Amino acid sequence: MELSNEEKEFLLQSIRKVYDFPKPGIVFRDITTLLNNKEAFNLLMQHLKNRYASYELDCVAGIESRGFIFGAVLANLLNIGFVPIRKKGKLPYTTISEKYSLEYGFSEIEIHIDAFDNSKKIQRVLLIDDLIATGGTAIAGANLIKKAGAECIEACFIVNLEDLGGLKAVKEITKTYTILDV
Repeated sequence: MELSNEEKEFLLQSIRKVYDFPKPGIVFRDITTLLNNKEAFNLLMQHLKNRYASYELDCVAGIESRGFIFGAVLANLLNIGFVPIRKKGKLPYTTISEKYSLEYGFSEIEIHIDAFDNSKKIQRVLLIDDLIATGGTAIAGANLIKKAGAECIEACFIVNLEDLGGLKAVKEITKTYTILDV
């Protein structure tokens, strides 16, 4: 079930635009205003629950930090597990990591080596984050899921910054779904 244009506009209007943050020329999409709008947040989460109810997922993996919010709530609604994908050095147990490119340099994300219980079958995982820009973090997240022995069924993003082209890159390695394309 797709969202109507009116519903998409409602969600889009619930996201604050912060101009020139974190640097001049950038329009930051602040989802905190969506989170504290109970009607918008409920609409979004019910839509995601309805979309993914038939996917036979085992886990939702959320990318630090805003992906944790959407991922944990969705996992709860679907009655499945949640796996955090964190910045390097934030997890307390043995991890596997993946580097990705930034505008100037590299960064790295990690998950626990035993994040997915593949003992009975390969885990079917949804990757989620609030926003897709250049795609580096999302590609690294999908690669981590694969390195951990699970299958990334789809990568979901609340907002797609179309001009930055990250969605196209992510589509080369997994299916994708976006709610708001701006």
